[in-house]
Amino acid sequence: MNFTGEYHNSIDPKGRASIPARFREMLAQQGEERLVVTKNLDGGLTAYPPPIWHQAQEKVRNAPNSQAKTAIIRHMIAPAEECGFDKQGRIQVPQSLRTYAGLEKDIVVVGLFEKIEIYSQARFHEVSMSSAELLKADPQAVADMGF
Repeated sequence: MNFTGEYHNSIDPKGRASIPARFREMLAQQGEERLVVTKNLDGGLTAYPPPIWHQAQEKVRNAPNSQAKTAIIRHMIAPAEECGFDKQGRIQVPQSLRTYAGLEKDIVVVGLFEKIEIYSQARFHEVSMSSAELLKADPQAVADMGF
């Protein structure tokens, strides 16, 4: 998968979040009709196509026991929920995940190659500014990537 793009959408009071048609089309081409949604470390949510999610789970499952492994299981794997699409191309985001990410109305959906991130607009602005500062601090890394 090659999810890219930044989309400003909304989440309704029932917790249904619009996922861009382009992303849904890519999933449908792979025979997928749902996403696995969980917390990320930036105060938002990350949504994975089920095959990518299962690969990540297996990587964690097969890792040696450590505090980091336990923390990943608690913070990212345990709260994960499979979310199917309705006829309008929305997923039902569970209340616990909406609360964690502060999703109320205006959201930003961002493609990151094999996964999708979902943020409140305010949190996305903070994450974007933080990313820009990191890049400004290391211009050689940016140049090495071809930008």
